[in-house]
Amino acid sequence: MGLGNPGAEYAQTRHNIGFMILDALASVGGNAPVTFETGRYGWQAELRCAGHQLLLLKPSTYMNLSGQAVRYWLGAEKLGVEQLLVLTDDLSLPVGRLRLRGQGSAGGHNGLAHIEETLGTQDYARVRFGIGSDFPKGRQVDYVLGSFGSEEWPEVTDGIDRSVALVRMYVARGLSHTMSLFNKG
Repeated sequence: MGLGNPGAEYAQTRHNIGFMILDALASVGGNAPVTFETGRYGWQAELRCAGHQLLLLKPSTYMNLSGQAVRYWLGAEKLGVEQLLVLTDDLSLPVGRLRLRGQGSAGGHNGLAHIEETLGTQDYARVRFGIGSDFPKGRQVDYVLGSFGSEEWPEVTDGIDRSVALVRMYVARGLSHTMSLFNKG
C-alpha cells in the first residue's frame, strides 16, 4: 500500500511519495510493466515478484482516511496484517533516506494513525521515505503538500529506486534481511 492523495494537484508532492514508489515498482514490473486499474477505494495492480503475487494499492481515500482502503483490501483479498507493507513519507528523515520497520507508532503521521486506528494494531510493516523538514513553524501542511525542490530530485529519484529494490528484497528475503541491508545511515 503506497500512501498518498488522489488528484493531479497532489501527483508530485512530498505526501505522495508512496504513490510514486508504487508507480516505479509497476513500471519495472516482472517481465513487463503493469498498469493500475480503478477499483474500490483506489487503484490497484498485480505484479509477480520473487515467486509471489503482489497487490499494489494506491488508496483514493485521501491520506487521513487510508485505513479504510487498507481494511477493505485486506478483507477482500483475505490477507492478514502480516502481509501488509505500507510505503509512506516521513518528515523526521532527510530527503531520500529509508527506514523499514516491522511495527511501530504512527509518529505523528495521519495516514499511519488512521491505519492503526482502523486495524487496531501497530503491528504491520512500513517503509518510511524521508522528505526532510525544511519548513517554517506552522507551515507543515504546505510543506508536505508541496513539491520537492529541483535540488532535491536527485535524492528523491535515488530513494525511489532504492525503495523499489527494498520492496523486491522484502518479498524475496523477508523483514530482517532487508532491514539489515537498507536501514543504514
